[in-house]
Amino acid sequence: MRETRRAGPGRAGPGLGWCHARWSSKPCRPYLFGVSSSRDPAEPTSLLRHDLEAAGFTGWRTWDQLRSTEFVDVPCKPGAYLVLRASTGDPAFLHSSLGGWCKGTDPSVSIERLGDEWVPGAHVVYIGKADYRSRRRPIEGLRKRLWEFARFGAGETIGHRGGRLIWQLADSAELLVAWHEVTWDETARDYEKRLLHHFANLNSGRRPFANLTG
Repeated sequence: MRETRRAGPGRAGPGLGWCHARWSSKPCRPYLFGVSSSRDPAEPTSLLRHDLEAAGFTGWRTWDQLRSTEFVDVPCKPGAYLVLRASTGDPAFLHSSLGGWCKGTDPSVSIERLGDEWVPGAHVVYIGKADYRSRRRPIEGLRKRLWEFARFGAGETIGHRGGRLIWQLADSAELLVAWHEVTWDETARDYEKRLLHHFANLNSGRRPFANLTG
C-alpha cells in the first residue's frame, strides 16, 4: 500500500509557492442575479457518465487539467458538482492525506475508516455544491469552490475541508470532476440534497465515499 510523506503543522504544504503563483483563478465576469423559474430537472437515470451528461453535467476534467487552465472553464455560478472514479475496482488508500493541515489538524483518517466509508461499485466518490459567495462582487460560485478544493488537495491551508477523504485515494490524480449549473428555481443546496438522496437510493442507503455528512 502506497504511503506519501506530507507537511505537518506549521510547515508549508507541497508546492505551496507554485500553487499561489499558478492557481489564481481567472476573475469572474459580473453576473445578473436570479435564475429562471423553469421546472426542476429530474435526477439522472444513473450516476454513470452518459446519463450524467444527458442530465446536464459537463466538465469531466482531472484536478491537474483544472489547475493548468486556472479553472477558466468552470462557471462562476451556483451549482452542484461530482467527483468520479473511472474504475469500480478496489481502491488503494494512502496512510497520510495529501490535503492541507488547518489549525494544526491532520486531515488524515485511518485506513480502517476509509474502508468503512468506501461504497463498492460506485463511480461517484463525492457530491458537492457551490452557492453565491457575495452579491457585491463578481460571482465566484462553482469556480471558487473547485479552486479551494484543489488547493486543499495540494497541501495548502484551506479552511473548507469538504470531501477530504478523496485525498487519501492513491489514484486521486485520475479522478474526474463534473459540474451542473443550477439555472432553474432551486438552490444549489437543494439540488445537492436531491443528488445525495438519489445516490442513496441506488446504493442501499449509503452516502458517497467522501460525503461525511448529508
